[in-house]
Amino acid sequence: MLAAALLGAAVVILSFGPTPWEFWHGVLSPTATGWMLAGPMGPDPVQYWLGWSWFRRDAWRFPPGLNPGYGLELSSTIFYADIIPLIALPLKALSPFITVEQYWGAWLLACGIAQAVLGLRLAALSGIGTTGWGRVALLGAAALITLQPMMLMRMQGHLALAGQWTVLTALLLCFTEGRGWRRPVGWGLLVLATSLVHSYLLVMVGALWGADWLRRAIASPALARVAEAAVVPGLAISGLWLAGFFAISAGFGAPGYGDLGFNVLAWVDSSLWGSLIPAIPDVGHGESGSDYLGLGGIILLLVGLGTVAVRRDTGLGRTILARWPLVLALIAMIAFAATHEPSVLGVRITLFEPPHWMLSLAGTLRASTRFAWPLGYALLAGAAIVVLRAIGERRARVAAGLFVALAAIQLADLLPSMRHYESLAIKQPRIQPERLPDPFWDTLGGAYSRIRAVPAADRGLHWESAARFAIRHGMTTDAVYLARIDPGKVDALRGRVAADLFSGRHEPGTLYVLRDRESLIRAEFGRDRARDALLLIDGLVVLAPGWGEREVPANIRRLAPPFAGLPEGTITEGTR
Repeated sequence: MLAAALLGAAVVILSFGPTPWEFWHGVLSPTATGWMLAGPMGPDPVQYWLGWSWFRRDAWRFPPGLNPGYGLELSSTIFYADIIPLIALPLKALSPFITVEQYWGAWLLACGIAQAVLGLRLAALSGIGTTGWGRVALLGAAALITLQPMMLMRMQGHLALAGQWTVLTALLLCFTEGRGWRRPVGWGLLVLATSLVHSYLLVMVGALWGADWLRRAIASPALARVAEAAVVPGLAISGLWLAGFFAISAGFGAPGYGDLGFNVLAWVDSSLWGSLIPAIPDVGHGESGSDYLGLGGIILLLVGLGTVAVRRDTGLGRTILARWPLVLALIAMIAFAATHEPSVLGVRITLFEPPHWMLSLAGTLRASTRFAWPLGYALLAGAAIVVLRAIGERRARVAAGLFVALAAIQLADLLPSMRHYESLAIKQPRIQPERLPDPFWDTLGGAYSRIRAVPAADRGLHWESAARFAIRHGMTTDAVYLARIDPGKVDALRGRVAADLFSGRHEPGTLYVLRDRESLIRAEFGRDRARDALLLIDGLVVLAPGWGEREVPANIRRLAPPFAGLPEGTITEGTR
């Protein structure tokens, strides 16, 4: 177990390292934020850091996951900022005693360790492991399950989704018998923890729990099964409530279910992660390549398939019959992953046209290819168990040689892509420079308590610059990027702020960043030119109400109609 934990840690360190010191200094240290804010990993890590930065500074609210400082009228909760409430809630409780700028490096390290340990536990169901060579074989299997793009790709940006140990734990519970009170308690704790990590993982774990519960309920009906059927979902709902899932009533869905579907050949699609086998065409959406099993994993599946074909004593048939609810759950999830428009060799095939209500409901989980993970891990673990059991403890040396070789092939196949993390993380400054460097921003930050980005939007123009400026000066802001946002609130806020700008009724203590020409024209019409300053600072158009005759540095441009010559990217021209 200790060796497996070290192996899992080594995979994460190798992905970000290449040495433990560099990993500590650049990623693991609670004060190292540059790798998250640099940009190459996309906007999601910035969102996590900003959401956490406001949350840890705010007072406790009800429910505890509310995070009103990050978004003002658009704000929701830490659940929709994807900041892993399982960690954020207890760390906030400790914030009076310790300061943690970021915990995602530690989270990723823990995910790698848990992935390897659970991979070892799953492979150990084969019965091998009582000898030294048998334990080496189990470690090889653990390495294969840890060196998976399904997890590694999430470390490039979707950090909460690296918590795929939740799925492996659920599979371990499904693969084992488990009797007495410990089984429902184990499921309850797992479901509660997963509800505080990510909604996609919760649906997967919930489906696997439902399959295991049904199997046990049919095999041994009891009143305790009825209680479990109420308590486990209740724990999931409790976790979601704590994290603030129910704080919004609209905006859960998103159009495009089917656009991010599972490629039928995704498990052998090396286009993004592989280096040893040829790539195959795919549709090239944002999740493409994340389901590749690696050359070592593919060979393991082929060896497992050959073992089942040659030997009749693997027990696979009996296992499938005994656990048919699990098989159905895995098939249902892979079908949802493929959607009504599965793709093959880069060609999307429409099987049927779902009704609008079905597409809207499925849109809440529109990145559906992720639902291939449970079956992918089940196939890898099942193949490892079948092969190890067929080789047996007497030939453990052969098993060790096979699985170490498979792990080495897997590493060689994935290593070039793993090294790409260096450019995303370690090569970035440990502390990222501010996006708005002009010293005059500090003057403005001391004069105002709120900054609005107009028009209101989720991940609108200059959102990151405005939000990072706000958190630096303890201001609140509606410049946000959230996983889900209520479109009705966005429209209402746009209308109200537009009217305020047009009439000159500016909110007290509020600085405005104007993001489109229409807002700029409204602000110019409504402002008192003797009292309200309209400025261009670091490429942002800023309305500073009540600035009056106070000094403005010579390098800051005062704006006036017709607003010609604004740098490209300063504002959008708008459509109305």
